[in-house]
Amino acid sequence: MIVAAGGGGDAVAAAMLDAALYGGDDRPAVILTYAWDRLLIDPVPGPRGPENFTGLRSLTRSVWTVPADAKPIAPAGSTLPRLAAELPHTFALIDPLHGAEGITRQLEELVEHLAPESIDLLDVGGDILAKGDEPTLRSPLGDALTLAACCQVNAPVRLLVAGPGLDGELPAELLADRMDPATLTLTAEHVEPISSVLEWHPSEVTAMLAATARGVRGFCEIRDAGLPVPLTDEGPTVHEADLNDALNRNELARAILATETLAEAEQHSREICGYSEIDYERNKANWLDSRPEQKIDPEATLRRLDQFEAQARDRGNTHTTFRRITEALGLNGKQRQDLRALLLRSRPEQYEAPLWRFT
Repeated sequence: MIVAAGGGGDAVAAAMLDAALYGGDDRPAVILTYAWDRLLIDPVPGPRGPENFTGLRSLTRSVWTVPADAKPIAPAGSTLPRLAAELPHTFALIDPLHGAEGITRQLEELVEHLAPESIDLLDVGGDILAKGDEPTLRSPLGDALTLAACCQVNAPVRLLVAGPGLDGELPAELLADRMDPATLTLTAEHVEPISSVLEWHPSEVTAMLAATARGVRGFCEIRDAGLPVPLTDEGPTVHEADLNDALNRNELARAILATETLAEAEQHSREICGYSEIDYERNKANWLDSRPEQKIDPEATLRRLDQFEAQARDRGNTHTTFRRITEALGLNGKQRQDLRALLLRSRPEQYEAPLWRFT
């Protein structure tokens, strides 16, 4: 069983890790993950619970799986049903509605029901190793909840960090003394099982993890803020970290150990970190709702792309993500795939899968 610490792209990375560590095909892992896609996919802020889907299947009293025919209830969106359709893994839903205690209960039920040979808690980027006061930290809540729960379950859990620094939150050099030396370096062969998923999934950090495993190097501009992330030889590495050390360091995870609601955990995040990432999503969702939708005019879009690329190169970047291009050109999440299709049709030589390379 692999617990995707922050949801979103961590679930895709979990499938890659399953292939790298366990073979993946014969006995694919159960991946326990949030349904927490960013606003490009899900216009509703925060994570989704079972009540936001139709077609879920009960696995235990508190845990539901997301099969391929499940559907998020509008206006919510989710990548999990499509992941279930394209990958052989079972995707079980983390429901954070009842705080860390609720997630702990879900883990305990799964351990009793599945008797898994191993349990890995996977975080891509490494912000799960944060203290909580780092100025570059942006999304601590989901990781803190899964860390708090995994530390309370009555079963051994191994904490793994893939692609240290790739999430743009904590730099790799800061994380170096918080984890063991690399136990694995991902390669293009490990990416192959999820290659079709990378063609549509919006996760920036997992895209960069896969790109570095394929040998891409440089600087990748991500997010709406245009954050530069170095793509180095450290990018495709996987490290083990001590679970208890991570909990002792992570002030937010310790504070929410006994929380019984998501709102309670959010309030701790505001007090300790100075913000809640769900508040950020709420504010951004209101801003996105107020913007008129622009049509994709091919000629005008490519001209604006040229301007964006020139500015990004001047900032020292060599690559970017389709999510970043979508937001930089003022388009909405529903238009991301149409924009991607236009770019691949017009300038296929710039596609360094799954990233966009500046010429």
